[in-house]
Amino acid sequence: MSNYCTPIQRLQVVREGSFKRRPRITCTQTARKFAEAFFAERGADRECFVVVHLDTKHRPLSIEVCTIGTLDASLVHPREVFKAAIVAGASAVLLMHNHPSGDPTPSREDKAVTDRLDEVGKLIGITVLDHIVVGDDEGGSVSLREVL
Repeated sequence: MSNYCTPIQRLQVVREGSFKRRPRITCTQTARKFAEAFFAERGADRECFVVVHLDTKHRPLSIEVCTIGTLDASLVHPREVFKAAIVAGASAVLLMHNHPSGDPTPSREDKAVTDRLDEVGKLIGITVLDHIVVGDDEGGSVSLREVL
């Protein structure tokens, strides 16, 4: 055995919970409600970028908090967004993040990230269903599919 050791990693998907009562995310309204409910439970003071991995019927397989940023920014790279989606066997993803300011108006960067992730998703065969930006209770949410 040599003195050089290569780290060995094991990647495993573990299912927790039931497949019953998973909502189908088939339209913008359903996606917005799902995102609003997710962030309402968490009250984040920093921007969180979340990826929902969806099966072929657009039911959630898993939810991943991909990045946690600062008060007004979150770095997002396609490699991190699609890594867990590939492992989960996702057919599509729903992207969502919050704006701690409460104003869900998408920024120029939000639009650019959505465009880039949409392109990468097409290349690897995983559909980007939508990207929802969530504000506070009064601000609601905005679908980037509707804005773009």
